[in-house]
Amino acid sequence: MKMNPLGSTGLTVTEVGFGVLTIGGTQLNLPLAEGASLIRYALERGINFLDTAQYYRTYPYIRRALKGTSFTPVIVSKCLYGSYGQMQEAIEEARKELDRDIIDIFLLHEVRSDMDMEQRAGAFSCLQDYKSKGIIKAAGISTHHVDVACIAAKNPYIDVLFPLINYKGLGIRNGKDPGTRESMALAIKAAADSGKGVFAMKVLGGGILSADYRTAIEYVRDLPGISSIMMGFGYKHEIDRIIEMMEGTLPLDYKPDLSSKRIFIDQGDCEGCEACLHRCPNKAIYMNEKGQANIRYDICLTCGYCAPVCPVRAIIML
Repeated sequence: MKMNPLGSTGLTVTEVGFGVLTIGGTQLNLPLAEGASLIRYALERGINFLDTAQYYRTYPYIRRALKGTSFTPVIVSKCLYGSYGQMQEAIEEARKELDRDIIDIFLLHEVRSDMDMEQRAGAFSCLQDYKSKGIIKAAGISTHHVDVACIAAKNPYIDVLFPLINYKGLGIRNGKDPGTRESMALAIKAAADSGKGVFAMKVLGGGILSADYRTAIEYVRDLPGISSIMMGFGYKHEIDRIIEMMEGTLPLDYKPDLSSKRIFIDQGDCEGCEACLHRCPNKAIYMNEKGQANIRYDICLTCGYCAPVCPVRAIIML
């Protein structure tokens, strides 16, 4: 697997990383041994970059996968909260649960606006303090927003940017409005040109673009400034295919088997805006007692029409 420098962080990462959200309790909810085995398989195949977060609750999988091995992957984690103390707790939790003194990268999770960034100044200050102590190596943000990515490109204290980008622009935002792939690509290039390490999320649009596997991956892989693409895996064959894709051995006519896939709404992200409910052509979406969207699988067409209208990318295909 090809290795790339991650901006000016001093870290080197494989051109594909493993986003472990997929195996956790909010998505596939794999048994601990099974999920850990999948991570270890990815490491054995040469992937050295793992993405997790405090709220994913996937630290046990990573710790189990690394137990008794000599693997030293680059690990990135994230925190949704805004105060200094909350970020401090998140970092210390990660160190304890992962059994690592140093966490390579720590990010503010899902920054949505310049105001959001300002309101989480305490948390970002904590990241800077922990970086100065050598407990984390790089600090930064993840975002779905073009405007936030542009801010990050100009911020000298942000080392890493983790933006949403895919060839159909699914889930990209710009302020309160939809964003475009072109504008996010420009922000990514600006960030990379200023020395930021950039790795991409939602390359397959949360699975919605899986039928266009090669097109989707090639688009993001070839964007100027991208060091790695972070992908979720639930099965060993998915790891095998992406490695073949990157190494140029995947058949040109490859199409993933989507027969067992289904639309999934992450309740941890759904904000109950009802946009998907109104877009569904078969009335297969309903709002539960908590005001969040759910799927009626007996009538769902798996068409994916609901996914592009979700402003927080809560709709994926598993």
